[in-house]
Amino acid sequence: MVIKLTPQVQSRIGDAIAAAEAKTSGEIFCVLARQVSSYRDISLGWAAAAALLLPLGLIPFGFDPAWIPGLGDGWQAAHLSSTDVVVGQSLAAYALIQSAVFVTVFMLTSIPGVRRIVTPRSVRRARVRRAAMEQFLAHGLHITRERTGVLIFAALSDHQVEVVADEGIYSKVDHAVWADAVEALVKGMKNNDPAAGFETAIGLCADVLAEHFPPGHSNPNEVEDRLVLI
Repeated sequence: MVIKLTPQVQSRIGDAIAAAEAKTSGEIFCVLARQVSSYRDISLGWAAAAALLLPLGLIPFGFDPAWIPGLGDGWQAAHLSSTDVVVGQSLAAYALIQSAVFVTVFMLTSIPGVRRIVTPRSVRRARVRRAAMEQFLAHGLHITRERTGVLIFAALSDHQVEVVADEGIYSKVDHAVWADAVEALVKGMKNNDPAAGFETAIGLCADVLAEHFPPGHSNPNEVEDRLVLI
């Protein structure tokens, strides 16, 4: 499924943030990441493991260099002096098979859908969370006046969503609220309607912010009201 991020979608999300922040002194920021990691190390790991283990399965079947064209002549050595040649051919054939397995598995696990399946969920969750924290800090949500910054973060290729709240608001709110916001955004992404997902998540966060941090006489906009694409 392809998520459509038209200017209208981005404008709707920006308007939703502005409307939400009119009810609170807190700050809400939204980020949509197309990809938080290449996961190249995961593909390399699978390829290396397959290259080491899969060719071993050929040994019980009497692995012979002659199986690979050009590495065997079909004649058996009759003298001990030819043993080195046979061993060399066997090693070359085995190394060639390992290389072919490595390249094949690496290419297969580099396909986005396959890569997502073979990457442990805990690894994807950790990298999305790290990317969300990097955005939280990069955009100064940790230095708002009352420490009430909230980041709503979605990672497209990972199908993961994170909500990060600063300490000023996190400790005062039932954690189920953040779970509801995550669920709302996930539902919008699944329905190919990111604007609706973000709007609902923003609204839920705004409600708890307004409850604990209503707008004061001075309510500066400390963080820009827009969806950031990375």
